[in-house]
Amino acid sequence: MARINLLPWRAERRKQRQREFYAMLGMAAVGGLLLSLMIWFYYDRQVSGQMDRNAYLEAEIEKVKEQNKEIDRLDAQKERLLARKKVIEELQAKRSQMVHLFDALVRTIPDGVVLTALKQEGDVLTLEGRTQSNARVSAYMRNLETSGWMTNPELSIIEARDPEKDKDGKVGPLADIKALPYVFVVKVKLPAQSEEVSATPGLNADGSVATAAPAPVAPLAAGPGAATPAAPAAGQPAAAPAAPAAAPPAKPNQPAAPAAAPAPAPAPKPEGSRLAQPPQAFNALLQGDRA
Repeated sequence: MARINLLPWRAERRKQRQREFYAMLGMAAVGGLLLSLMIWFYYDRQVSGQMDRNAYLEAEIEKVKEQNKEIDRLDAQKERLLARKKVIEELQAKRSQMVHLFDALVRTIPDGVVLTALKQEGDVLTLEGRTQSNARVSAYMRNLETSGWMTNPELSIIEARDPEKDKDGKVGPLADIKALPYVFVVKVKLPAQSEEVSATPGLNADGSVATAAPAPVAPLAAGPGAATPAAPAAGQPAAAPAAPAAAPPAKPNQPAAPAAAPAPAPAPKPEGSRLAQPPQAFNALLQGDRA
């Protein structure tokens, strides 16, 4: 006998499929949400880690900047110290130059020539003064050339002045200087440090005074007939050393000792030297001109 199902099974199957669909849809939604949360947490941790690394790098960059500033400050301080060291070395090298320079000026200036101004620019020294004639300026330039401390003298200006116009009614050294009829300007070249040191015996390369090493003392050689002193016995004081024997008398045929060498003659003074004059007169002339 055939069985016939008269119940609404199609509707039940449809509802069952709908329930399964909604269940799968909910599971998919939950899975997608979980996956999204996992991705979000992952990238959040990555971003947080990168921000921490950026903060660390920025802190290190600030430290490096501070170190760079300190290095720049030390470099600037080093440059200042090197500049000061260079100036001190130049002053040390030229410490004795002014002494020799003024000594050479006093030794080379002839009679009838008076200096009124000195000006130094680098290794060039400008001498300004007044003179009685052109010949005295020529003699002065020759003396400068042979002085050893000033070279290449060049005459820049020499002109005649009217002494009556320069007089101001005052009496003294300044009036005597202005009475000289010629005005001249001479430029000379000063020696460099190496030339100065080589020209001055007894100076080191840095301009300091060289000290000679003490000569070694040679031991006294005993004569062939000298006896070696015996060592003192135990418990006895040592005997005092014997006095040196007197020198044997000179034989009659022995030649006499050579006489002492004569002292060297003093160096000739430059042409027209004013060394015989007292230095007070020269200083008075310069001070009067400065006034």
